[in-house]
Amino acid sequence: MKTLFDFGGTHAIVTGGNQGIGEAISAQLQQCGSFVHIFDYAPSTAPVGINSKWHQVDVRDPDSVANAVACLPDNTTLLVNNAGITRDRTLAKMSDGEWHDVLSVNLTGAFNVMRALAPRLRAAGRGRIVNITSINGLRGKFGQGNYCAAKAGLVGLTKTAAREFGPHGITVNAVAPGMVMTPMSRNLPPEIIDGALSQTTLDCLPEPADIAHAVLFLLSDAARMITGEVLRVDSGQYI
Repeated sequence: MKTLFDFGGTHAIVTGGNQGIGEAISAQLQQCGSFVHIFDYAPSTAPVGINSKWHQVDVRDPDSVANAVACLPDNTTLLVNNAGITRDRTLAKMSDGEWHDVLSVNLTGAFNVMRALAPRLRAAGRGRIVNITSINGLRGKFGQGNYCAAKAGLVGLTKTAAREFGPHGITVNAVAPGMVMTPMSRNLPPEIIDGALSQTTLDCLPEPADIAHAVLFLLSDAARMITGEVLRVDSGQYI
């Protein structure tokens, strides 16, 4: 009997899947039986799982995305839009390039992949999409105007896609982490980590696996009646 978190026979796309949260999502999907197609511009420095394949994809480029999607099996019905970058600076000092770079990867990149994959999801009559946004897209954060705008836009894109794709049997949801203890976060100055920790109610910060668990839930049949939602995974940091 198939369990709710059995992804055997499925193929998934994870953008930005070679490090941090994306790597954790990719690993857990593979453990649950899915074959994962990692869309990332740079190859992984860690060993690639036997049930995954790296595709060099620039999510900012619609042609790069479309060409990669065209090569995937027809049963690629799971998508996690995780690719993202930061270029932190106050609004008054932010350059045009810093603004456009973050919007292009974090928001336009997700749109490009969703648009390219949509025809095969509609044809299959099923699909699950999870977009990785951020609590800072819900509340704003000093020095992250570009990032917050992109992540807020991703919330709106998620809800719109949920309305448009729902009649075709496709759910679209988002997961909004707070600070997550990725290898990159662990290298931040202690006062930054302590500041985030002080905002939590659980007195701890999530690990990448905690975000992956939420993503797999939303990709699974356990969440088949959930769409257009934003699930915060932040140890209570937002509240």
